[in-house]
Amino acid sequence: MRVGLIGASGFLGRHLRDTLVARGDTVVAASLRNAPEAAGAVCDCDAVVNLAGEPIAQRWTPEVKERLHTSRVEAVHAMFDALAQHDRRPSAYVSASAVGYYPPSETATYTESSAHGNDFLGELCAAWEREAERASSLGMRTAIVRMGVVLGRDGGALGKLLPVFRNGLGGIVGSGRQWLSWVHVDDATGIVRMVLDGERGVFNATAPHPVTNAAFTQALAKTLRRPAFFAVPTFALRLALGEGAEILLQGQRVLPERTLQTGYTFRFATIDDALRNLAH
Repeated sequence: MRVGLIGASGFLGRHLRDTLVARGDTVVAASLRNAPEAAGAVCDCDAVVNLAGEPIAQRWTPEVKERLHTSRVEAVHAMFDALAQHDRRPSAYVSASAVGYYPPSETATYTESSAHGNDFLGELCAAWEREAERASSLGMRTAIVRMGVVLGRDGGALGKLLPVFRNGLGGIVGSGRQWLSWVHVDDATGIVRMVLDGERGVFNATAPHPVTNAAFTQALAKTLRRPAFFAVPTFALRLALGEGAEILLQGQRVLPERTLQTGYTFRFATIDDALRNLAH
């Protein structure tokens, strides 16, 4: 298969590119910084995977919010406009989304059929997904993968946390009661490959056993055999990140119901299994 990969240089993109090449696919990297060029690069591909987007973990100034929206919605819209001018188009389009689609809650449980939240992230993800659905009007089988927190030793959240915890400086964030719907990077890429090969609709890329921030902290400290006493207070995060701190202070308990219904088998279903694999 010839796969156009938008966001190939990112943490998840690098892993997906490597696994696609390993199974014999040809990967064509593209960037949404120039929508007509991206359309020209992927028009001869069999399928497109879009993992691109401005990083979420930063202070959400008005300018950052605009970049978050532009990179996920307006840039994709411009690519589809350009792709519509080509006679040949991919037969499938797979877009990343995020579990920020669901409302923050310490008590609710969400699946792919749950409604989106009306906070900034919920509305952003809903707009992101609506734009992705435009691929259907261009004759492409369309699928959306709502990513949990992707864990890998060479990037993402865990990549930043490992040196902190190894130095004995780790601890819970905020109350510790907020849910962390996580996924090992191997399962994140595995779910994207599964969807790429024939599924349509929405799928959660989250392990079947989400944990609270406190449970994650305890599991990581235990795996590394280090103490984890240095809690990060809520006020400090809000002082540093403003509204953007909410992605660390709030969470969602998200289950991969449709993903499991496809028959997908998680390589790392529990946080202990994932951390044993990644933290050594």
